[in-house]
Amino acid sequence: MGKDKQAKLIYILKILWEETDEQHPLSAREIAKRLEAYGVFCERKSVYRDLDTLEEFGFDIIRGRRGAYLASRLFETAELKLLVDVVQSSRFITEKKSRDLIEKLGRLGGKNLAHQLQRQVYIKNRVKTMNESIYYNVDRIFDAMECGCQISFCYCTWTIERRLESRKGGVRYILSPWFLQWENERYYLVGYDEASKLMKHFRVDKMLQIEKLPERRLGDELYQSLDIAEYSKLHFGMYSGERTVITLLCENELAGAIIDRFGQDCWMHSDDTTHFRAVVEVFVSDKFFGWLAGYGGRIQIVEPEIIRQKFLDFLNQVLKRNGEL
Repeated sequence: MGKDKQAKLIYILKILWEETDEQHPLSAREIAKRLEAYGVFCERKSVYRDLDTLEEFGFDIIRGRRGAYLASRLFETAELKLLVDVVQSSRFITEKKSRDLIEKLGRLGGKNLAHQLQRQVYIKNRVKTMNESIYYNVDRIFDAMECGCQISFCYCTWTIERRLESRKGGVRYILSPWFLQWENERYYLVGYDEASKLMKHFRVDKMLQIEKLPERRLGDELYQSLDIAEYSKLHFGMYSGERTVITLLCENELAGAIIDRFGQDCWMHSDDTTHFRAVVEVFVSDKFFGWLAGYGGRIQIVEPEIIRQKFLDFLNQVLKRNGEL
């Protein structure tokens, strides 16, 4: 096969990839016309032979009276639309990066699908992170984990001026990174903190100036004993607190909410005709109390009494701050 023949085949495949689908086939004459834009001039009949060659190489090309189109792609249309939805709804991806990724996803389905995906985009005014570096932070973290190294970084908080401001006066944090956790539409890095001898987590969009250190990461024994699935389940909103076993009294209609939050393995038993009891393990925090309060009294803490009292104190504080007490 000569060089010109190879180039012609690649151009035809490019045309089929970018411009055709089931609703937009191209005739041999139309393909020949488009080849002229690449400086390739040929007869219509030779296009048919080239399509035969591409099919022999395994490309799924469908031909009919209206023309030919590339049928099978790496992703189906529905799959690409699903990926676009995920990108749109992800808070940790900035608005600019979301548009860039959606444009790239569109290219996987050809020009016609790319237009559909762009029409599907509704990013403006969605809650998105403003930290443009997060996309690359994740890559740096994965690199450090793969190398088994510690990292240092500045950990920040948002100011009312919408600026990230370093905590602790800019003192750099040192952490042995072990895994990334997806929770509440955000990425969290979970790693071993040598100073406290504990596993701690940090929001990746609040991490800046991440650097890989030459020191080997620590905390392997603690990591090996950790149930990663349990870690997210126990930490409400990834807030730390006191790990406690709690008995809840819940209305029967909330069985699904308990299972969604704590999994199907949590202990649940009927209490009366309208209620059941659930025994769960959580890290007690204001975030957990806020989750309980969201059910308007339909979930109650039965025991331990000290946690029940802390919940009541939390509710009283909410009322006081809103001028109700």
